[in-house]
Amino acid sequence: MRIRILWPAGQATATLDPTPTADALWAALPISSSASTWGEEVYFETPVSVPREDGAQQVVEPGTVAFWTDGDSLALPYGPTPVSRDGECRLASPCNVLGALDGDAGVLRTVRPGDPIRVERV
Repeated sequence: MRIRILWPAGQATATLDPTPTADALWAALPISSSASTWGEEVYFETPVSVPREDGAQQVVEPGTVAFWTDGDSLALPYGPTPVSRDGECRLASPCNVLGALDGDAGVLRTVRPGDPIRVERV
């Protein structure tokens, strides 16, 4: 499964792994939301609500596509957050890992708080 994430200054594509959360997100697409940022992480609410999966992770690689079950949101880290240690990508709490962005996650630096976000199938 591949998705496209679009915002006013750019876009990114991502490849999702076959997980229950990825399936739920896929079924809900397309979605529109409003961007928030937290350090070097973009996150935004979705209409999806799922439980935390076994294997949820708090420390991930830049460009990971994660689902924050506490906020029903997609979380897209591209660098350190306020709770990171030694430059790692540390999410607010363990998140379901859905896949990864294709290419350089640094493109997310152009997302501004409040930007409209659209996620669609590729």
